[in-house]
Amino acid sequence: MENQHAPLVRIMLPFCAGIWVLSGVHFAKLNLLLNIFTITLFILLFIINHLYAPLKVYHHKRIIAILVCLFFFCFGGLWYLRYTDTNNSSHFSHNKLAWLQISIADEPQYRGSVLRFRARVWSGYTAHRRQQLTGNLLVTIAQNTRHRPTLKYGETYLIPAAYHPIEPPCNPGEFDFRAWLASQNIYHQAYLHPEEMIPMGKHKGAALISFALSLRQQQMQVYRRLIKDNEAFAVAATLILGYRADLDAETLSAYSKTGTIHALSVSGMHVGIIYVVMELALKWMNRKRVWRWVKLLLLLGAIWFYTILTGYGASVLRAALMLSLFVIARHAHKNTGSYHILAISAFCLLLYDPFLLWDPGCQLSYLAVFGLIWLAPKIQLLWVPKQIWLQKLWGMISISIAAQLLTFPLSSYYFHQFPVYFIVSNLFITLPVALLMYSGLAILLFHLYWLAPAFEGLIIFMNSGLQKIALLPYSTISGIDLNKTELILLCLFLFCTCTGLSGKKKPLLFTALLLLFCLQGALARDKIMAQQQKTMILFRLKRHYAAAFISGRKAILMTDLHQDNQAFKFHVLPALNQLKIRSITCFPWNSTFSSGNFIIKDHQLHFWDYRILLIDSSFDHQKIIGNPAFDVAWLHGHPRVKPEELKKEIIFKRIWADSYRELNR
Repeated sequence: MENQHAPLVRIMLPFCAGIWVLSGVHFAKLNLLLNIFTITLFILLFIINHLYAPLKVYHHKRIIAILVCLFFFCFGGLWYLRYTDTNNSSHFSHNKLAWLQISIADEPQYRGSVLRFRARVWSGYTAHRRQQLTGNLLVTIAQNTRHRPTLKYGETYLIPAAYHPIEPPCNPGEFDFRAWLASQNIYHQAYLHPEEMIPMGKHKGAALISFALSLRQQQMQVYRRLIKDNEAFAVAATLILGYRADLDAETLSAYSKTGTIHALSVSGMHVGIIYVVMELALKWMNRKRVWRWVKLLLLLGAIWFYTILTGYGASVLRAALMLSLFVIARHAHKNTGSYHILAISAFCLLLYDPFLLWDPGCQLSYLAVFGLIWLAPKIQLLWVPKQIWLQKLWGMISISIAAQLLTFPLSSYYFHQFPVYFIVSNLFITLPVALLMYSGLAILLFHLYWLAPAFEGLIIFMNSGLQKIALLPYSTISGIDLNKTELILLCLFLFCTCTGLSGKKKPLLFTALLLLFCLQGALARDKIMAQQQKTMILFRLKRHYAAAFISGRKAILMTDLHQDNQAFKFHVLPALNQLKIRSITCFPWNSTFSSGNFIIKDHQLHFWDYRILLIDSSFDHQKIIGNPAFDVAWLHGHPRVKPEELKKEIIFKRIWADSYRELNR
């Protein structure tokens, strides 16, 4: 990395560290202390800057560097605290209220039978007064056939103050919905019926965003009218307009398993195509200086309007910021480096929303771009073919390897899989995605509806091709489960390896080998512990039941779920993957089953030294004789057995109750 770009990175690192550290600190008076310390550092640096020569400060550059890092560390922490709503005394959760006035803060989206949206709380009402409030709330509305509301961004409603804190995951390894919403500054949710939403007739959203979202809905209706295939329509709406709500699980799985999920995230490629089209259309404005300024404003306007139109996600915000800085620098005839632009865009994004530091899309987007800037040229220099077409092909392969290599640790940590054929799949979609972007925009902008059949056919061809690649043998390495220590070791190993090989630095390569040894040791320890494990898990599920009996890397499940069921994949499978399970056997209630140290017969389950009595409706009006002893009594379904009466008939240490029982208590 060039020296002129290092200062920006040195500023970004303590700024991000300040945000991260303060997110885990809970101290009421910390805000005041940080303010005092930050102001003191700022005044001190201001004085040093003005007395730089007289005091010969240049002899103490390290001390100045430490002070600057401390200042940006404190500034990052203050900026995080400023955006954290729960630290504010006016947050709605700190007040006892009867009603809340909310506005819809994003585009409402249907998820199965419910409608969800993020709401901003403006005020609260009690029986006697109204007070100004702050905070964000996740609102879920149950749908019914009688009343299906049409909600729009910016509309205000009066709702009952019947909100609840978001619960942590119920089962081990399950997706942490609470942490994901906390990274968006949302800590509470409300479940409402349509009739509980009382419209107030006001609009509190930004007019430009409201117009852009309304325009996106209109453009989606154009695609809906022209494209007959539902899957092709969902991909078109996602690829061109950034609307992902209609994508089905099968399509998402195909893109994820082939390492091409980035094609469905509006990012640099999409914004770049908008820029190229606008640049060609406005090329005639380069003749006069005044027109060049008008062209600059039009280019920036087009970039940011498309960003808002596609939902202004983290990846598209990053792309829009970087491209805007590039366009401005080019207009000013400045040679601004890529690292410089990357650092400035990251700093601006965190100023806009410090919670983006935890956004997986933002993290992966910046790592991918950093890979393209830093690693891709180094990989490309490893082989310089003479043929031009081979140079182009090797260039695309280098880009794919660089992006995948730098995003591999985080993508494995978040999504627990690695696409083996990512080079093939990325080469396969390169041309179709570019053609789809140009033709999709031409259909919307210039009403070239005659392109629609070819547009739809190309999407179907691309989807079917990716699905075939995903079905190839060993197409995906799944079940990757890294803890945070292993993630850090993997990141450091890859960084030291790439840096050591590119710079031919033996100390870094030796460090990489040492890190690899530590990583392999940690993974080997996990496998040894997995081979020796012996445990039981009762899963908390709605409308289903599941209990896992784990011995080594084998799991026997008593459940009514099939392994292809979405509830099994979401609630049960993550826990089994976390425990490194390789063999899963499922059977339903009331089965007779025997395998090794697991035996179930006559409503009695023996697992190693554990004894479990399986109690269901067949025990109704029955009496257990002999006062037998069990480790666990498992109440399943709707048995008319009360725990206090059960204690008189059997001896047990614990009692289990599956979801059927819990829902009817």
